[in-house]
Amino acid sequence: MTGRIAFQGDPGAYSHEACIAARPDLEPMPCETFEDVIAAVRSGAAEQAMLPIENSTYGRVADIHRLLPESGLHVLDEAFVRVRISLLGLPGSKVSDINLVRAHLVLLPQSANFLAKHKIKGVAAADSAGAAGKLAEAKTPGEGVLASALAGQIYGLDVLAEDVEDHGHNTTRFVIMGREPNHTRRGDHGMITTFVFQVRNIPAALYKAMGGFATNGVNMTKLESYMVDGSFTATRFYADIDGHPEDANVKRALDELDHFTETVDILGVYPRDPSRD
Repeated sequence: MTGRIAFQGDPGAYSHEACIAARPDLEPMPCETFEDVIAAVRSGAAEQAMLPIENSTYGRVADIHRLLPESGLHVLDEAFVRVRISLLGLPGSKVSDINLVRAHLVLLPQSANFLAKHKIKGVAAADSAGAAGKLAEAKTPGEGVLASALAGQIYGLDVLAEDVEDHGHNTTRFVIMGREPNHTRRGDHGMITTFVFQVRNIPAALYKAMGGFATNGVNMTKLESYMVDGSFTATRFYADIDGHPEDANVKRALDELDHFTETVDILGVYPRDPSRD
């Protein structure tokens, strides 16, 4: 395949890392916002989109569940990236030279022990990779950045310390999206079906809608609710299940779900990534 894969953030962002790992044959295309990523694929400027959907430490990525159903795109694959945080500094500098680091707000608490040990002050930045680019340009003495090692390579910064995060399990799950769905594949490690639905306004509708998955032995790996258009009553649910809609038990469960819902929209049917295990 030739073409581009769009991601949100500056070059060197963790989404950029995900693009390189999962789609090495596509050229990574940085975009300012998630909406810009989706628009790039819809317009044909990019073939696919790499979008973070949840993080093992911080939960779901804000706004993504709202954007996906309206995107007009389809989930083709999932990808998992271990968030490895590096301390980056100007060439020739040492950890002992750094008294202030800039990083995206979510990276600072993840490296709290390292920063406290070395008496380094953390300052929030809009984007860690962007902060790396600004440091390389400004060359401010005593400043560093918490970002990916890839960002250091791109902007000519030294990696002063690797894996400075407090916990080694921090992982982000991404979905890779395209303009056309592909439901023909069967993965070696199983399949995932992702869909959104809105229950009917009747008593115990959600309980009844979920009953079909239990009675048919379908494993639901994710279920999250979120409000639609600011309404406190029109709640939409996002779900991942193990299996393919053509599997007999999945088909029965989805048929039962349909009976108790206003809408059901399948966002993607794709191979289950072995990293889940």
